[in-house]
Amino acid sequence: MIVIVLLWLGLSIAAGALAMTIWNLSLYRRASVGAPARSETVTVCVPARNEERNLEACVRAALAQDHAAVSVLVYDDGSTDDTPAVLAKLCREGARVEACPVRPHPPGWVGKQFACDQMGRHARADWLLFIDADVRLAPDCVRRTLDAAHALRADLLSTFPRQVTGTMAERLLVPMIHFILFSYLPFVRMRRTTDPAASAACGQFVLARREAYLAAGGHGAVRDSMHDGVKLPRVFRRAGFRTDLFDGTDLAWCRMYEGLRAAWRGFAKNAYEGLGSPALLLFLTALHLLGHVLPWGVLAWAALAAIAPGQIAVPATMAVALAAVAAPVHVVQRAVLARRFSQGVLPVALHPVGVLMMTGVQWYSLWLHVRGRRAWRGRAAPAVHSPLAPSEVARS
Repeated sequence: MIVIVLLWLGLSIAAGALAMTIWNLSLYRRASVGAPARSETVTVCVPARNEERNLEACVRAALAQDHAAVSVLVYDDGSTDDTPAVLAKLCREGARVEACPVRPHPPGWVGKQFACDQMGRHARADWLLFIDADVRLAPDCVRRTLDAAHALRADLLSTFPRQVTGTMAERLLVPMIHFILFSYLPFVRMRRTTDPAASAACGQFVLARREAYLAAGGHGAVRDSMHDGVKLPRVFRRAGFRTDLFDGTDLAWCRMYEGLRAAWRGFAKNAYEGLGSPALLLFLTALHLLGHVLPWGVLAWAALAAIAPGQIAVPATMAVALAAVAAPVHVVQRAVLARRFSQGVLPVALHPVGVLMMTGVQWYSLWLHVRGRRAWRGRAAPAVHSPLAPSEVARS
């Protein structure tokens, strides 16, 4: 009886996620292909720490924009590889590339946030486009993104670049970004209010009107965060500015992580911070286990009982029926997302595995947070007090 009640609840969760996804996708629109040229200036800001493999290709793609008034500003964030040499070469080749003056990395700041804040205050363009060094821009990216910002009346506009994946782990974990976003963020509320909770961004690609950026406090307002994608739009909204999302999968792309180890550690550095509390993590875990894992477990149970009759108890017919309805709901949701964002068949076929992997990352991220061991690219997160162990200070 309990299993049947839980499955009814799980089916409701799955159906709600599917409905929200379809509704959100209808509002997540691409920028106009025929966007007009505008006279506003745009500075592409690239924080670079040990990016010798990526920096040149990233900068050259930014320089190839069909929007005339584009410059590139790069902040070398203490690189120990050949990033400084690559940057120096690019600066020598043209006046549109500039190395942002570097200052000592102060305590209490995440490296990327300090680099972005320095660039945001050094640049003089009307708009700032913050991108990671592994992001590649299409030639019409700036022109169309700028037009979308005007159409949506957004002071901060973000998109999730097309995510290129290679290994099985990447193909299961990376698409969970879209699953979470479209299942739980009501886009209609994002558009109609400036409620900080009804916002999101992707730190890989953020366009901000410079005047609003400075008024909101820039990246300095999220200096100790490793999740500017969550925190920065909230800062803008608290300052009274509008933020929005649009579909830029045809305008930018990147390979976020390479392999299981990089993907696991990369998501773990800020997965818990994106949630913000153990209570929300517990709630989301229960939501996902009931709505997206339990039905598949019941179907597997029924399959094993059919294979070994008499040796394994047969689940209740109603339980199997509910699970058999819920599973296709998951498949439809993931298939819709996979088709829209070119994610392939694997995340659809192994949906519960992806959900379990993501849940594992979130709990591992909490463990790192409690232990003060969150780090990325050789730098630890600034010291904070753990919500689970108030007396323990996280060591940076």
